[in-house]
Amino acid sequence: MPTQAEKGAIFRDLHHATEPFVLTNVWDTGTAQLFAGLGYTALATTSSGFAYTSGHSDGEGDFGISEALDHARVIVEATDLPVSADLENGYADAPEGVAEAVGHAAAAGLVGCTIEDTHPGDEKFYPFDLAVARIEAAVEAARAAPAPFTLTARADGLIAGHYDLDEAIRRLQAYETVGADVLYAPFLRSMDDIARVCSTVGTPVNHLGGLGVPGETIASLGAAGVKRISLGGSLTRVALGAVYRAGKALAETGSFEEIVASPGWKPILDAIQAGKPR
Repeated sequence: MPTQAEKGAIFRDLHHATEPFVLTNVWDTGTAQLFAGLGYTALATTSSGFAYTSGHSDGEGDFGISEALDHARVIVEATDLPVSADLENGYADAPEGVAEAVGHAAAAGLVGCTIEDTHPGDEKFYPFDLAVARIEAAVEAARAAPAPFTLTARADGLIAGHYDLDEAIRRLQAYETVGADVLYAPFLRSMDDIARVCSTVGTPVNHLGGLGVPGETIASLGAAGVKRISLGGSLTRVALGAVYRAGKALAETGSFEEIVASPGWKPILDAIQAGKPR
């Protein structure tokens, strides 16, 4: 099994390859090993996927840093791949608390994490200066980690319309200035907006894929300047959506068609077996 330092270096270098890579967000041992077995190169946790598959809402205070890191350790131990964590807002408002969360993440075996500039569950975002100070503290903690640790700074205000794209870019540029390794503005709605974000910064940009941006493919995102493509809770939505469709059809019509249409166990179990740590 690769060491944490080796995985940290692999993860860091993926962001500087010629082609973008897909950072697959998984939520348990089985899905981690499945996507490792399918040949993906890195994994991430998903706060929404973890919440929904645990019967909770996303970002409403159901989980704290301890629960998030306990869950992350499960993913870290499931495969040989580098793992980054969705740490929401760092589970703290003050920069010192965010730095502490990053330190705990590195100690848990993670090689990266994302930090948001909005407060989970609240209709508010951090003021510009505080948002930048939080990322600066997170970067300092990441640099102090014993292994390479990739810090992703998120401008999340676009999701709920807290601020516009100009403000998101202003924040991303400030996060770049204080040393963030990756920049991320979720919910960009067009290829033009994606290309604009990538052209205004020099640091690798993560894009949230799978939300239906017209013309979005791995190739087109790479051409726009994206270096990393994450999926957030989308794969969890796909999985639970399939179960929902099958259960609904069986309850309402008595039909097994949705269940029979599944690929069967063999390819799934083969991928899981291939993804197990060596």
